[in-house]
Amino acid sequence: MEYENGLSSPSSYLSNGSTDHDAAVPVMNPESGYNPDLLSLTKLSDSLDKLLCDDDYGYTDAVIVVEGVPVGVHRCLLAARSQFLHEFFKQGGGDNAREGKPRYPISDLVKKGHVGCEAFKYVLRYMYTGKLKLFPAEVSTCVDSSCAHDVCGPAINYAVELMYASATFEIAELVMLVQRRLLHFIGKAAVEDVIPILKVAFNFRLKELLPSCFETVARSYMDSIVLEKELPHEIYAEIKVQRDRFGEAGEPMVTEVNPSLEKSIKQIHKALDNDDVELVRRLLNESVVTLDDAYALHYATAYCHPKIFKEVLGLGLADLNLKDSRGYTVLHVAARRKAPSILLPLLYKGACAMESTSDGQTAVTICRRSTRPKDYFQETKQGQESNKDRICIDALEREMQRRISEAGYMSISPDAITDDIYRLDYLVGRGKPKCRIVCYVFSLVDLYFFGKICFPFLDVEEPHLMRVNIRCIRCAHNFMKE
Repeated sequence: MEYENGLSSPSSYLSNGSTDHDAAVPVMNPESGYNPDLLSLTKLSDSLDKLLCDDDYGYTDAVIVVEGVPVGVHRCLLAARSQFLHEFFKQGGGDNAREGKPRYPISDLVKKGHVGCEAFKYVLRYMYTGKLKLFPAEVSTCVDSSCAHDVCGPAINYAVELMYASATFEIAELVMLVQRRLLHFIGKAAVEDVIPILKVAFNFRLKELLPSCFETVARSYMDSIVLEKELPHEIYAEIKVQRDRFGEAGEPMVTEVNPSLEKSIKQIHKALDNDDVELVRRLLNESVVTLDDAYALHYATAYCHPKIFKEVLGLGLADLNLKDSRGYTVLHVAARRKAPSILLPLLYKGACAMESTSDGQTAVTICRRSTRPKDYFQETKQGQESNKDRICIDALEREMQRRISEAGYMSISPDAITDDIYRLDYLVGRGKPKCRIVCYVFSLVDLYFFGKICFPFLDVEEPHLMRVNIRCIRCAHNFMKE
């Protein structure tokens, strides 16, 4: 089904997840007076809304299971609103059909793409009431407090889910509204976040979206290897055609690679796809291509099983802070994937959390802006898998704080530290209580550190003693300056 021109001004209905439909429909008109039709429609909409929101009206006759959550529906109402659902329900079927209400997994209805529970309920509510509500913040915003939630990952992904549902159910007016919202994202969002928009636009032949998506991705600096991995063959072929066209016009989008080197790089990536690290070793030995030339660690970070990634990392041949064509280090790639079994080893090996992308984002910013509040604040029950989103964000924040603290401490000269110690000793001797507290802070610092920096004449060689509470030292130094 193709969608072309729709509502002339959808932005008045749907902007940043809000809508004028959220307000009550006026029933009085200053010119015409009382409007019974509007009042009737409003009451009808509110009454149908009760069927979804009020447990006392639980007269559903079927269940659609979305992300493990059973959602009760009324087949007659949905069939009347959607020809697709009418044809679907006519076929019968569904689990437990003989025992009571038939149950349909959402994957039986939406064959292309993913639709989350909140997105499905949003579309369902529109089908029942004809009204658009505010987007639920827990799934359409991120956990970065500095983000406007205009083009962050969750905002885009939620709109994409709405499109998969509304286009599958053939709700034309909702498709047009969401299509305009997705069009708003293109040009502002990172190219990685445009790819899911491109996929849904291609699947449903959304003619307003497709040209902009193709041009944005084709003009980006995302290398062909990543695009070939991320996109279906038909879409990638069109991207290649457009890039060739731009190249002929004197606008090369990516750096050209020597064909022989490109062949070796593809062989390395294919070996990684096959989990064959030993073959990667042999290919590196037999060619002039290095692990960094192939961005092999970037590739393993993005696409390989954690076990294979650790083997590639263990080769010790990659620059952990090397940036690819998009300006991403391996830690940036790991932050997008949000797998603790990949991100934590990188931090342990010394990947720099302070490195930023070409648009100024650090790994923790990337991680926060791709994480929904629903996922970050989800409580983990006993026996459940740990909250991966929170683990990754917390680990990156701790590493950032550690590096900032180290940088702050190194700005204090050894002479200043030595002076502070002598001043503290003098003030403590005069009975100053605050100084006794600060002295206690300094006592947390091992002798090795001060012996090597402040008192080089001391002979302290045990490396295991070099553990420093740097933030405490910094606070104490600031206190002495007051």
